[in-house]
Amino acid sequence: MARKIIITCAVTGAIHTPSMSPHLPITPAEIAQASIEAAEAGASIIHLHARDPQTGEPSPDPALFMQFLPVIKQSTDAVMNITTGGGLNMTLDDRLAAPLQAKPEMASLNMGSMNFNISGSAARVKEWKHDWEKPYLERTVNHIFRNTFQDIEQIVERLGKGHGTRFEFECYDVGHLYNLAHMLDRGVVEGPLFVQTIFGILGGIGPEPRNLMFMKETADRLFGDQYVWSVLAAGRHQMNFTTMAGMLGGNVRVGLEDSLWISPGKQATSNAQQVAKIRRILEELGYEIASPNEARQMLKLKGGDLVGF
Repeated sequence: MARKIIITCAVTGAIHTPSMSPHLPITPAEIAQASIEAAEAGASIIHLHARDPQTGEPSPDPALFMQFLPVIKQSTDAVMNITTGGGLNMTLDDRLAAPLQAKPEMASLNMGSMNFNISGSAARVKEWKHDWEKPYLERTVNHIFRNTFQDIEQIVERLGKGHGTRFEFECYDVGHLYNLAHMLDRGVVEGPLFVQTIFGILGGIGPEPRNLMFMKETADRLFGDQYVWSVLAAGRHQMNFTTMAGMLGGNVRVGLEDSLWISPGKQATSNAQQVAKIRRILEELGYEIASPNEARQMLKLKGGDLVGF
């Protein structure tokens, strides 16, 4: 099982906007369908955000999450992983509202405050579907994504210790690995840590292969056998970096949250298309893909019968 690769699929996120792709899931029904298709294609973990079904704007509303979480659960045994990062300008209470109600097996947890600049993507859109989209992107030139040590400990205390949820620790830079090591040393978190190293967001570590190697070497040194490593990369770097991660014994994350593309100059038509592609690449290289229950064992999750939906 140690050599089996977990595929996570992040189906919609809070970065891309409806004008960027007609294939981005927006409504609860679309998010549910995209998640089910991704699971059928081979994803064992589904990472989830919600959006206003009328405008596509990222939303923390638990009622929206509860429209798709039970549907996905009824149709697949995939692990559901709910965001605690939310979207731009959401408060910590906003970000925790849905996961505290849903009590999921997993949730994301960002491991440090950072500049998070996605303003450049606005210049590539020619026509906007909704008035909120362009200013939402452009104001990130002055945006700090807040995740203080106090915030991190509060999320672990309220969601992790309060409901048995384990975390996808999102590390956008080397310092985030050291923040996580600090939490591990103090006993705030415990292994096995699911460490998601992230490349290509302006404000985080750059998408260069040497950086991937350095992040892995640093995590190996800090966490030893107490962690499970995974990789995601933004935009056009998605498939190259996830392939490299798989070859190095890591796990992978794809999905339209992270990239709208399936190949150079060609947009992905679904999340499942990206999952199927990375699965095919990894299997052709001789690796096996972990099932949801194998992922649960690797990450010591509480099980789908203990969630709140």
